[in-house]
Amino acid sequence: MIKELVSIITPSYNSSKFIEETIASVQAQTYSHWEMLITDDGSTDHSLEIIKEISNNDPRVKYFSINNSGPAIARNNSIKYAKGKYLAFLDSDDLWMPNKLALQIKFMKNNNFNFTFTSYMMIDEKSSIIKNSLIQSLQKISYNDILSENIIGCLTVIYNQEKLGKIYMPNIRKRQDYGLWFKILKNEKFAYGMKESLAYYRIGQSSLSKNKFDLIKWNWILFHKVEKHSLFKSSYYLLLNIFNKVKKDIILNQKTK
Repeated sequence: MIKELVSIITPSYNSSKFIEETIASVQAQTYSHWEMLITDDGSTDHSLEIIKEISNNDPRVKYFSINNSGPAIARNNSIKYAKGKYLAFLDSDDLWMPNKLALQIKFMKNNNFNFTFTSYMMIDEKSSIIKNSLIQSLQKISYNDILSENIIGCLTVIYNQEKLGKIYMPNIRKRQDYGLWFKILKNEKFAYGMKESLAYYRIGQSSLSKNKFDLIKWNWILFHKVEKHSLFKSSYYLLLNIFNKVKKDIILNQKTK
């Protein structure tokens, strides 16, 4: 394992519209010791060609191609090949601010934290910042805290692979990042949040957050089938998630009007 290297885990599927901009946001990092591991999940557009061309000019960008298997397997394939001390996550349509890695790695080192996340903002499909869309991180959260709401943005997470080991996402079609946080927090007492906003989450027509019924379905599968909570507890946590999601959406809609 190469010391201080950050391995960035990125799944890609038909991402030709945004993948170049996403990679550029990584290449713009002031912390330059990184590898970006992109697993293309059987794209039918020009995503893989774009990734290959960038990789030919920047060997830090590495790519893999698999048959269409879903984002969990795509992410896990990249995790398998990750050599870094730290693992970070960035989806193929999201963006980082240039100082994201530098500030967050410094935050982890200074405080001896192994699992961290940050605040983030939302952008639209034209990469314009959505007014008052800041999602503010909490100071720290535990396993029990995230049962009521997944308040960790995947695009903001960095964890210490050297200390925590290679941890894979559960093989479910959606909410696999949420499942990974559960896995980590069973052994690591807290995830620690940075108040600084260091990333941009893109809201598009196909965003999971826009499909409330899909969200309910996959949260239930995660609570009951993956985490093995009882029917009663799974129902309780699901209701808490729905309540907190509705409350957050109402607040966000009021802010962005």
